[in-house]
Amino acid sequence: MAIDITVLLDDQPGALAHLGEVLGRAGVNIEGLCAVTSGGGQAEVHVLVQDLDAALPALARSGLAVTSEQEVVVVPLKDRPGALGTVTGRLGEAGVNITLTYLATGTRLVLAADNLAAARAALGT
Repeated sequence: MAIDITVLLDDQPGALAHLGEVLGRAGVNIEGLCAVTSGGGQAEVHVLVQDLDAALPALARSGLAVTSEQEVVVVPLKDRPGALGTVTGRLGEAGVNITLTYLATGTRLVLAADNLAAARAALGT
């Protein structure tokens, strides 16, 4: 099961490296990532992981707090113009609102939605 975890980091040099090192030492593969600074001295980081049972305790031991976790849909995406519109258009037609999206390794689209079951049905996953 693909899980997106959200971690708030201080917006300073080395903070993202520390997150990566903590997960790496715990044997957790980062399959996707999105980091955005808020301008308030913090960055919101979304990390796609499969091994939540290893990620959560490792982050807690290091003092990095997970502010949320949610199951997400991960969809292979062709690396070509219009691919995003095609995939997300199916969700729009199904009345599904996307609440989070970013790209993962291997040109895969990560999606959270207000109705994950409907999103899966619309995408055939």
